[in-house]
Amino acid sequence: SSQGRGNSGVYMQERYEVQILDSYDNRTYRNGQAASIYKQHAPLVNASKEPGQWQIYDIIYTAPRFNEDGSYFAPPRITLLHNGVLVQNNAVLRGPTEYIGIPEYTIKKHGPGSIMLQDHGNPVSFRNIWIREL
Repeated sequence: SSQGRGNSGVYMQERYEVQILDSYDNRTYRNGQAASIYKQHAPLVNASKEPGQWQIYDIIYTAPRFNEDGSYFAPPRITLLHNGVLVQNNAVLRGPTEYIGIPEYTIKKHGPGSIMLQDHGNPVSFRNIWIREL
């Protein structure tokens, strides 16, 4: 129940997490359910399929931009379709994902990073991962 069902995540630039969770008929905290931007934005709707079915996450990510002096210029943004349903619409991230506390954007210029799949010790499988630069 709650966070103990299929808990994982997809991190953009190793910093910003989209929550992967079995949220079908499973109550948990709002900004920790499937398709949330973890601890920042709850999804607009719960679009989870039943357990045992493949869940689809289409993540459109806009990386943060920085001024030449390294100071922050524009925050990262995420648009997310979960199983074909718009659940995050150009959501502005307040900072990197924090396990405890409120995310805050500290001005630390960073370049491109990789995606990271989180292991929370729950059985989760991934397939058909596509990355395309826009």
